[in-house]
Amino acid sequence: MAKKISVFGLGYVGTVSAGCLASSGHTVWGVDVNADKVASINSGAAPIVEPDISEFIAKAQKQGLLKATVSSAEGIQNTDVSFICVGTPSQANGSLDLTHMKRVCEDIGVALRDKKTPHTVVFRSTTLPGTTEDVAIPILEKHSGKTVGDGLFVCYNPEFLREGTSVKDYYHPPKIVIGERQAGEGDVVEEIYAGIVAPTIRTSIRAAEMVKYSDNAFHALKVTFANEIGNICKRLGIDSHAVMDIFCQDTKLNLSKVYLKPGFAFGGSCLPKDLRALSYQAKRTDVEVPVLNAILQSNGVHIKGVIQRIVGLGKRKVGFLGMTFKPDTDDLRESPLVEVIETLLGKGFQVKIYDKNVATSRLIGANKRFIEEHIPHLSSLLVERAEDLVDAAQVVVVGYASAEFLPALKRMRQDQLIIDLARIEGREGLTASYDGICW
Repeated sequence: MAKKISVFGLGYVGTVSAGCLASSGHTVWGVDVNADKVASINSGAAPIVEPDISEFIAKAQKQGLLKATVSSAEGIQNTDVSFICVGTPSQANGSLDLTHMKRVCEDIGVALRDKKTPHTVVFRSTTLPGTTEDVAIPILEKHSGKTVGDGLFVCYNPEFLREGTSVKDYYHPPKIVIGERQAGEGDVVEEIYAGIVAPTIRTSIRAAEMVKYSDNAFHALKVTFANEIGNICKRLGIDSHAVMDIFCQDTKLNLSKVYLKPGFAFGGSCLPKDLRALSYQAKRTDVEVPVLNAILQSNGVHIKGVIQRIVGLGKRKVGFLGMTFKPDTDDLRESPLVEVIETLLGKGFQVKIYDKNVATSRLIGANKRFIEEHIPHLSSLLVERAEDLVDAAQVVVVGYASAEFLPALKRMRQDQLIIDLARIEGREGLTASYDGICW
């Protein structure tokens, strides 16, 4: 069903959104304080340079589906849904300049004061989590005299448009994300995108705001990672594109969701060792790789944070469910859990460990040497049953995900605390206090 939509802000995102919405059959009003942009739209010309958008705007304007105005009141009076696409540029200290957004919210609020029909405001501008609910909504309520959720509804719909391919991206997005305060408030937004084939995710406003930053940070990281690998390859006389072409063929681990769930630090016999070797090779050949060098540093900060969290509790009896770097292995080499345990022991904590895969009598080779260097009296810390561990501990640390741990966790008391490093499934209904490391 066609909607009446106003688009505030006629920059790249706003112009593309207005043109594509109108081309999809919706009646669209573009709103901008810049009279030149408004005049451009009303003459059927795009105020930006972007493939296909000029044709879209010319056709929509000719059909009477697209108009523009400098009046916020006119835009609000003629529509039922408003998309906010104003700029949120960086300030000198890195914070966002919300001047344009605040002004638009004031103008929309004033225009809504005497409006009798329901209105939905959809924010598309990139803003930090909490901005919509803590900054924008109070302004809208103050100037409209209305309460959000009662005739005035607010959603957040991040855009995933790349300059140069934005029209294509609009019609073929990787996903459609709709942040809403209450279930159902985003229905109108989903209806607007009817016909566009893409996964549609309904979530909280704060999560929707954060998704945009997660995407862009990861995109920037990928570019930098590829460039640092390329610089090392060039110095070593290797075709970097051949290397990355092979890298990208792995969709099981490299280009996949694997390793992209927040949790505890990485460890094991491969990742730390190989990162150190690659950083050393780069240094030896005078190639600067700050991103690669920072990976181990960041991992160390993550481990330190867990140690500080445990120490800060002031409880001396700590039990660990799992100590290898991942489940279903007996490999203790560079397990971050070993570092946590070693540190706590050095601070005088009473530590007990349950891990069915670890038995000092079976440790051999490099694995045995590693644990002898770090926890030489490991055998005295191991217990035979998880139940025995949780009964005696004040704090229980879940080292990795295993359904085996759940029965023991469910017998814990209210005065005990679980620190979960793995987001173990089935944790609902636990009696003990619960603290997830990244959630």
